[in-house]
Amino acid sequence: MNFLLNVIWLVFGGFILFLEYIVAGVLAVIFIITIPVGVACFRIAAYVLWPFGKVVVAKPGAGAGSTIMNVLWFLLPGWVLALSHLVTAFFQAITIIGIPLAIANLKMIPITCFPFGKDVMSEDEARRRREHVLLVGPRA
Repeated sequence: MNFLLNVIWLVFGGFILFLEYIVAGVLAVIFIITIPVGVACFRIAAYVLWPFGKVVVAKPGAGAGSTIMNVLWFLLPGWVLALSHLVTAFFQAITIIGIPLAIANLKMIPITCFPFGKDVMSEDEARRRREHVLLVGPRA
């Protein structure tokens, strides 16, 4: 089912959003100081290209540096990309088939606004990480 949803997503908005992240990433890499923003753009672009079957989880140990970068991110490409997700979700929600796509678009807005301190991984990998933390316990 995830494969089918990903193919529909790719055709009805996913590829355009992917291109927006790539363009934002290239623009960020041009200026040396914003290279971390560009790297985040490319990381999220991979998620936006094929989102179903993946989840966003908090990165352990993310601290003040992530907060500072999230503020910088939001001021540069974050709000524009979030607005793109809102507009795309609106047009996808017009059709019944597009409703799951619109929901996925809205679920992407938090990582679009504040990507630092978060990881994107498959649902299986997230489950294994959760089980590992429960068995081993959190690090001190």
